[in-house]
Amino acid sequence: MLDCFGRVSLWQHRTSPPPPWHAPRAQPGSFRSPAIRGQPREQAMNLMTRQAAMAAGVATAALMASPAPAQEAGFVLPGLTVFGAARDARALLETPNPVSVIDSDTVLRRQPATFAEILGAEPGVTIDGGPRGVSQEINIRGFRDEQVVLRIDGGRQNFNLAHRGRFFVDPAMLRQVEVLRGGASTLFGSGAIGGVVFLETRRAEDFLAPGRTVGGEVRLGFNTQGRESLGSLALAGRFGAVDALVFGTLRPRSRDLRDGAGQPVIDSAIDSRNLMLKLGLEPDPDQRFEFSLSRYDDHGVTPPNTNVQGAPTASVNRDLDHTQLRIGWRWDPADTPLIDADVRIHANRTRVREARISDGRLDRTEFDTLGFEAVNRSDLDLGVPVRLGYGIEVLRDRQRGLRDGVPRPQTPDADQTFTAAFLQAEIDVTPALTVTPGLRWDRFETRPLADGFDDASGTELSPKLALSWRPRADTQLFASVSHSFRAPSLTERYPSGVHFSAPCFTCAPFPILITNEFAPNPGLAPERARQIDLGIRQDRADVRMPGDRLMWSANVYYADVRNYIDQQVVFLTPGSATPPPFPGVPFGAGSGTTATANVDARLWGLEAGLDYDAVRWFAGASLTLPRGRGRAGAGPLGSVPQDRLVLAGGWRPAEGVEMGARATLLAARRARDLPAGGAPTDGAQVLDIFASWQPVSGPLAGGTLVAGIDNLFDAEYRVHPSGLNSPGRTLKVTAAWRF
Repeated sequence: MLDCFGRVSLWQHRTSPPPPWHAPRAQPGSFRSPAIRGQPREQAMNLMTRQAAMAAGVATAALMASPAPAQEAGFVLPGLTVFGAARDARALLETPNPVSVIDSDTVLRRQPATFAEILGAEPGVTIDGGPRGVSQEINIRGFRDEQVVLRIDGGRQNFNLAHRGRFFVDPAMLRQVEVLRGGASTLFGSGAIGGVVFLETRRAEDFLAPGRTVGGEVRLGFNTQGRESLGSLALAGRFGAVDALVFGTLRPRSRDLRDGAGQPVIDSAIDSRNLMLKLGLEPDPDQRFEFSLSRYDDHGVTPPNTNVQGAPTASVNRDLDHTQLRIGWRWDPADTPLIDADVRIHANRTRVREARISDGRLDRTEFDTLGFEAVNRSDLDLGVPVRLGYGIEVLRDRQRGLRDGVPRPQTPDADQTFTAAFLQAEIDVTPALTVTPGLRWDRFETRPLADGFDDASGTELSPKLALSWRPRADTQLFASVSHSFRAPSLTERYPSGVHFSAPCFTCAPFPILITNEFAPNPGLAPERARQIDLGIRQDRADVRMPGDRLMWSANVYYADVRNYIDQQVVFLTPGSATPPPFPGVPFGAGSGTTATANVDARLWGLEAGLDYDAVRWFAGASLTLPRGRGRAGAGPLGSVPQDRLVLAGGWRPAEGVEMGARATLLAARRARDLPAGGAPTDGAQVLDIFASWQPVSGPLAGGTLVAGIDNLFDAEYRVHPSGLNSPGRTLKVTAAWRF
């Protein structure tokens, strides 16, 4: 079942198989989860946060509505487990951080073509970059792009080529998505200033019914935006100690996307494919070895800056290939509390080929990441229970760029290496109070291969202290203070050459053609952020009637950022304009620069949410109020998203049937809210409707039919800070069958 945000319902029928993380420890072929601290008490596949005052109002309205008869006897309340946010498994009410979780059933019911459709309603999270999936980037609280760490099956995804996105996995392949908001460099290193997004792909066990050794799933879907089709096939098997999964998706698009005004997003018909192989071996109940290989590719005509409209003089034939390799070993012997270890090697290789249609200019970009990490967790009794988590991590990025066969200065050839060690202790001071101190040491080194630049290196300490207090079994208050950092990326320090050329018809006293060039800044300092998070969660059952459930939470945050890396585009350099060389020439000449610089900034805000579920009906809301400004009179930050309120509700008239609606209210971003030259954004109201059917018996059992209409009233709107309008009315239909 779904809740009001399209997540898995709080309620699961007792005859349904338990979630995979509750699999028995010694079950062969299962990917065992580590031991869970405490007793899990929450499930709502995302405990979205909500403002305390609004929580009271919405809860009152929900509780006063006419309830359906309780069905307590047929349902259980499984707990929600968080895996990535602490490099350990724990109940959400044991996690002293703002976290959101989305599972694979939710992905099926939302029928996403892009990650904006998966994460776009989560508190504090915006996916910007426009409607093209190949351009979308994570934005958490106004921290965006490389200020947020992306990890896929535990391995870092560091690829960054301006305006080209880094989600190289089809949404249909996702098992679970976790979003950790706030500073997290203590465990996840450089870049975890805004937070971390964890993408976990599906496993063989997800397709195997109890007692079955083979199984799979067929999924077919259609989306009217771009006339996009989806076909996927998964085949899984378990043979003694070995399990295997082969999973492929194909997502062709036959025409361009259209916004709410009916205008096309020119050159947005991009096709994609994804193929994944996973093998697991459990030689004994204490160990598991895992190998996975995934290949993603997309191709189509698109502008190099995929966040703008296509144009005949700029659009390119794009081919992107991304390969991911993961090799992992987990060792968790049952006879000692000192060992609970994970060792992982991961490698990514990304190749982008862009041939400009107008003149054949050919750009090639290569980006490789190779990483190793080893983590162990030990349970100690030092007078009070203590769980230590500690490990090492080594990472190397390599970037190469060519234009027509020669080095491309806009994407400079360079290498970057990180070496780190970290330690975190969870100390149960009392049964209700847990104190979690942590510390990480990083050394980073950047080595440019272009002449004229020196190597850059540095070290960084990232401490964090978190508190979790459980005054009641169903309530948690948490607080954390952290220091996080991000080393400048390869393209921020060393780019040179032409950024863009554009005519300026309003430049006085004559029109000119401006050539804007990158200005390298090898002396960029690392970004450093001191952050505070304060929050509360509550998960209550049997609030108004037996079997209902109310969950709400709220958190506030403040980030003081030093050396925030800001890209500054000076369209026309004073004194550079020259008149046309002779009569009849339409343009004079002028120059501008694009450079990165360190500025100081502060960001603050509130994230909150509420869900109420009475089995037969449900309601909920979420709220995001982000703010950010530069210091020393620098003005607002252009990366801070709009205020957003999401309201939703629905009805379950019969077992396996659900229908509902979701409204998204976006506030305007006026010129006064933006830095000079920023593009104001109007407010918007967007309504989605959805329905699903899962037969629980008969010949169609095992199937799922989902339908929905996004942007029902075809609203024309833009999500700040994206450069293009969002899609207009979109009809989606998906059918899946598990066998």
